[in-house]
Amino acid sequence: MTQSIPAWLRGAGILSARQIEALAGAGGVVAAEPLAAGQIQPASLDLRLGRRVWRMRASFLPGQGASVMERVERLALHEIDLARGAVLETGSVYVAELLESLALPAEISAAANPKSSTGRIDVFTRVIADRARAFDTVGPGYNGPLFAEISPRTFPILARTGARLSQVRFRNASTILDNEEHAALHARDPLVTSSAPVFINGVGVSIDLEGFGDNGLVGYRARRHTGLIDIDRVGAHDPRDFWEPMHADARPGARRELVLDPGEFYILASKEAVRVPPDYAAEMRPFDPLVGEFRVHYAGFFDPGFGVVEAGGAGARAVLEVRSHDVPFILEDGQTIGSLVYERMAERPARLYGAGLGSNYQAQGLKLSKHFRAPD
Repeated sequence: MTQSIPAWLRGAGILSARQIEALAGAGGVVAAEPLAAGQIQPASLDLRLGRRVWRMRASFLPGQGASVMERVERLALHEIDLARGAVLETGSVYVAELLESLALPAEISAAANPKSSTGRIDVFTRVIADRARAFDTVGPGYNGPLFAEISPRTFPILARTGARLSQVRFRNASTILDNEEHAALHARDPLVTSSAPVFINGVGVSIDLEGFGDNGLVGYRARRHTGLIDIDRVGAHDPRDFWEPMHADARPGARRELVLDPGEFYILASKEAVRVPPDYAAEMRPFDPLVGEFRVHYAGFFDPGFGVVEAGGAGARAVLEVRSHDVPFILEDGQTIGSLVYERMAERPARLYGAGLGSNYQAQGLKLSKHFRAPD
């Protein structure tokens, strides 16, 4: 890959699917196996697990002077072969080699995030590059392998070579909108269905505790000590074996609130429907810990076209993965719990999220991950 950016990659912002294909074709993405169908999304590339994964003593970053493999050789407890599938246990930390490595031009950087389905089953995963001093961040011009740190928090998982837990976006310069630009974009192309949106480090997103449907379904709380989730099987698991439904208090005058128990994992949904216009991509950022001891949304990428009518996404909510830390915390209906940060695309994607791409979460309401059958 040449160090000067070619004409077909120019345009400030996040690279589109066409540009990612061109980047891969020019050697900027090097795959140990050919890229699979559907692996390139409108604004991101799915990353696949390789054959080897190591159970680690602890999480780590390699630091400026070391490779990931140098740290793995020193800290690994044992190596596991994923070719036939292997169980990754809760409470353990693993590092897996990925089938994709990078040889980026000097002007192109990358950022990773868990896929939506990964976050919704409470699997904490982060991408690590050689000499990295931060997770999920790949600097401009990086040339080397990629690895994934994997830590199942609630459910043990069955994983194989080729499984997709993470995704990566490529950008030619940062084009993140500031507060004024977010407000201006919302004024001409509404981003959320809110009569009074808040623009602080993005567009504020609040929690819905009124409930969905006739039974007032508020969300799901994960069960403990469950069976395995096979991450390659779609619609194969009974949600009753893994999730406890939660409903709004139907008593007259009851407060719409939820007490988050420390260490428990919840699937909730935003009060607002969310839209991502075709020329933009978005990311859900963790909420400011100074406002509450909880974390929302492991999987932060929203592709162009999410929630857009012409892509079949009218009324799409943001599904929120929520975990409280250390102390119980009370969420109230309508409380702001996160922010969506929008960024310009380098070019408009030819195909949008949900537009015939087999996207699992377009037009979603309160929805579990794709691994589960639709609840009764």
